[in-house]
Parts: sequence; C-alpha cells; structure tokens
Amino acid sequence: MLTRGALRAHLLDVRLAGAVATSREVSLRSYRLFAARDPRVLIGIDPEREWGQRELLALMARRCGVSADPRDTTGQDVIDPDRTLAALDAFAARLAAVAARRAPVLLGTGHPHRLLGFYVALAEALSAAGCAVLTPAQGRSVDITTRFGLRTYRLGYVRGVALVREPGAGRAGGEPGAHTHSPLPVRTALAAAAEGGGPLPELVIGDHGWACGAGQLGFEAIGPADTDDPALFVGEAEGSVSVAVPLDDAVRPEYYRPLTRYVLNRACLSR
Repeated sequence: MLTRGALRAHLLDVRLAGAVATSREVSLRSYRLFAARDPRVLIGIDPEREWGQRELLALMARRCGVSADPRDTTGQDVIDPDRTLAALDAFAARLAAVAARRAPVLLGTGHPHRLLGFYVALAEALSAAGCAVLTPAQGRSVDITTRFGLRTYRLGYVRGVALVREPGAGRAGGEPGAHTHSPLPVRTALAAAAEGGGPLPELVIGDHGWACGAGQLGFEAIGPADTDDPALFVGEAEGSVSVAVPLDDAVRPEYYRPLTRYVLNRACLSR
C-alpha cells in the first residue's frame, strides 16, 4: 500500500506538485483572461460573481499554493503537495460515496495523451463496484472552435472513458484522442443521455471542460487541474465543482499511477 508520505515524495520527484512545468507567465495570463470572461479559459463555467485578477490569484494561492504576490511574474509556478494530497482524499471520498450507492458515472478527458490511463483505472474500479459507466453519444459529431478555426471532432470512448478524436484518427498505433478544454463534448454526452431516457450520471469525473461543463449543468463533478486552469477552482469555490485536485496535468502517463493506487485504496476500491 502506498503511504501518504511516499505519495508526497513522488509528487515532488516527478513534479506533479512542487515546482511544476507550467510557467508563472502562463498562469497569470490565464487569470487575466478568466477575469475578462474569455470562454477559452472559462471552459464551461459561468461564474456567479466577478473575479478580478487579484481575487483569482488569492484563490489560486489558497487552493493550489501558488505565490500570492502579484509581483512574482516569472519562473515556474508552484503547487503545494499537501494541498494536492488533501484534494486527493476528498476526490477518493466522492468515489467511495458513488460506489456505495452503485450509482451511474460518466468519465471524460481533454488530456487523453496523459490522463487516459488514470481515468480508465477509475472506470474499471467503479464498474467492478457495481456502478454503470455511461457511454452516451458514442460517435456523435462535436464542432469545437480551436486556434485553427472551427474543427469537427467525434465523441468516442476508450474502456469507458470519453474523449474526442479528429475524423480519421484512432487508427492502430495512433494517438488516443485530441487535447481540448471545451465543455461541448460533455454537453453533447449529457444531452444524449437525457434524450435517450437512460440513466444520468450522479458523478462526472474529468478535467477541463468535462468537469466544468458538467458542474455548470448541475451534475456533481470532480477532477484534476493545473495552475493555469482557474475555472475548476472557481467552480469549487462557488459550489459547481465538488473537488478540484491541484496537480500538473501534463506529465508522463506512468507518473499518475501512484495517484491512482492511492485514490482507489482510499476509496476502498482496490482489487
């Protein structure tokens, strides 16, 4: 069993926490854009109140451990590993609660290149516990505005985890899916579930727009977020996101495996 101390050391060793790869400049730019309500950074959240840059910085300092000093404008950003551990405990508690009810769940990721394995392990453990892992809107088209213009993607599932692919992608040996912050995929999935008269998820597990888009629609949502993703932490502060876990969301996929073991053990879902 992975101890809390061992996981803390791992978080720092592989830079999931501590000094992370995300630069201070990138984080501060995200806070400026969020304060201006840029949809690229809101990623599905419609804040209830006005969030200025200083308020966002103070929030991110409390939730993530970044520097609260606005004069710190360069270098690498920082995540407090103890805040990550506390959030992982809360994340595991929500998994345990939904597993105890054998309630339906929906999992999705905008970071399939990095986080797909993390979510697949959660999906398999929840399924083994009796939860229905939902896969609505399989194959549906989703039009997403990107920096290259409007692109059409297809919603797909890999072992119970939703993602989007560009048309023609997904061949053997290819990438698992596309990177996106958009809330449109989760909106499409939830709308299809409602239209089909099937079960709706009692918990949505995902990053970026998957968590924010679901939370904004009133579904309980949990997921990880980096220092340049203020939307999940604002959602958590306002109550639309249940748990936001501060960590670097773009390290090597195998670095998330100890987190998976820790969370599943805490949730009593280990096999």
